[in-house]
Amino acid sequence: MNRLELIYRYLMLLTKRLSDKQLMIILAIVVGLLAGMGTYIFEELLYWIKQGLVSWFPIESASFLYLIYPATGIILASLFVKYLVKDNISEGVTRVLYAMSRKGSRIRAHNCYTSIIGGATTIGFGGSVGPEAPIVLTGAAIGSNVGKLMRMNYKHITMLLGCGAAAALAAIFKAPITGVVFVLEILMLDITVSSVIPLLIASVTATTLVFFLKGFEPVLDVTVTGLFQLRNIPMYVVLGLSCGLTSYYFTSVNGWIGERFARLTLQSRKWLWGGLILGVLIFLFPPLYGEGYEAFTDLMHGRIEKLFDNSLFYQYKDIPWVIILYLGAILVFKVIAMAATNAAGGVGGTFAPSLFVGAFTGGLLAYTCNTLLGMDLPVMNFTLVGMAGVMSGVMKAPLTSIFLIAELSNGYSLFIPLMIVTSVSFVIGYWLDPYSIYTKKLEQSGELLTHNKDKSVMVFLHLKDLMETDFYELDVKKTTLGDVVHLISTVRRNIFPVLDKEGRLMGVVQLDDLRADMFDPSKYSLPITYYMIPPPDTILQNEQIESVLNRFEESKAWMLPVVDKNGHYLGFISKSRILAAYRQQLVEISES
Repeated sequence: MNRLELIYRYLMLLTKRLSDKQLMIILAIVVGLLAGMGTYIFEELLYWIKQGLVSWFPIESASFLYLIYPATGIILASLFVKYLVKDNISEGVTRVLYAMSRKGSRIRAHNCYTSIIGGATTIGFGGSVGPEAPIVLTGAAIGSNVGKLMRMNYKHITMLLGCGAAAALAAIFKAPITGVVFVLEILMLDITVSSVIPLLIASVTATTLVFFLKGFEPVLDVTVTGLFQLRNIPMYVVLGLSCGLTSYYFTSVNGWIGERFARLTLQSRKWLWGGLILGVLIFLFPPLYGEGYEAFTDLMHGRIEKLFDNSLFYQYKDIPWVIILYLGAILVFKVIAMAATNAAGGVGGTFAPSLFVGAFTGGLLAYTCNTLLGMDLPVMNFTLVGMAGVMSGVMKAPLTSIFLIAELSNGYSLFIPLMIVTSVSFVIGYWLDPYSIYTKKLEQSGELLTHNKDKSVMVFLHLKDLMETDFYELDVKKTTLGDVVHLISTVRRNIFPVLDKEGRLMGVVQLDDLRADMFDPSKYSLPITYYMIPPPDTILQNEQIESVLNRFEESKAWMLPVVDKNGHYLGFISKSRILAAYRQQLVEISES
């Protein structure tokens, strides 16, 4: 037995003396420290890559390297994922939600570091995506693997997964409250004292570590100066409407581009198209390079001329109508650049792009009204509130959006505008598309956990695990009543599937329908089709359990056959077995 194994066994013995609450508090601190350190490493790696690649560009002219860098980053990240990681690490928050619903909250150990490498490479070379999703996946993986190491059950592993995600997000923004609200609102953990306290501890621990390593400087160096004015409420409502429509554009274009790239069978074609789209867009509009924090910080400070650095349009930076068109183009093309980056094989998220698009939505509205209509709207305030508005519509997370902007800017005086804009944007976004950018795919496949415990329990039930296959199959052309009568003494089922020679389900025979003739030998020669009836309904092999239960309610049946998409018989599923499994799963989730 080596030294590490001895230490591990000693550690496990020590933890047995602790109550569950005491152990969770200690592990929340450990997860917070590890997630905070992972965030720090990610940010440092990203900073040095960007500094080495673009810091030396002359600001008065465009650089043709912008055409090359993004494709290089996407290719390097794709090769890293394909040959070293050999797993899907894109769409980090969606991967976390999937692990919670389909993997028992268990995330592979490599995710503790691979998203850091893949994300920093993609973004550092210009990929127009955000670092938050890779960081959240990293933190969640750290929490999950700490839970696995300590041999904890599903409930506690899920709690530590949430602690890791909250800590990572809190560390990257230096915003501990946002980290907690993000997990409760987006990862949809139950809101109880036992869940909130570990989340708070992990978030504060990670944030404190980052303060120690990087100082107390805020992520956005802004100070909200103008007080909220009642006369600006109508314009905040207009901003909310604009953010809601923009968020729908954001999610729709992201999905549309993702579908188009998915049709490309060769990875080289994805690299070609992704690199071409991204390279050209960044060459024309340099603020699209990377996550874009510097760009929207300059915008909210009124340093609009800096957005023209390294641009072909540098000489037109003082012309108002050019500025309006330039800001509008950046807003529109950011979504395309982000979607192309992810679809082509890059590693990144949509969190920062939603903030970027929101900042430009608010900034563009304020600048346009001030320039063309002679209004006096505070550009900084509208930029900050716009960030929350689009984020609320894209992620369907108004509370996270409000607290993030309030913590980032110390702009607690903006609470009323934040609530107005996020609420309006959320309502518009929800009306146009009720699912967030993270949950849309999972909801369509029935793999999404929600605060509705009944629906969440259904997510854990799998049709293939509940399907029964010990039924005697009858040949539609060869089987007679006499054949079935001779079988009755050896089989325990009272229903028989009738199949053709290809194995397709033609109908079913029920024992009750045979009783009148089964003791009349003169009818033994009758073909089984004489007694065959069509099933009340059929279940497809990949159908979700919630849908299956709806089929039972509609058909009033107690057992239904399961077939594949071509009608081949696979087995039967019974309502009683689903309900028994549901009760068992509910006990495991609630009491484990």
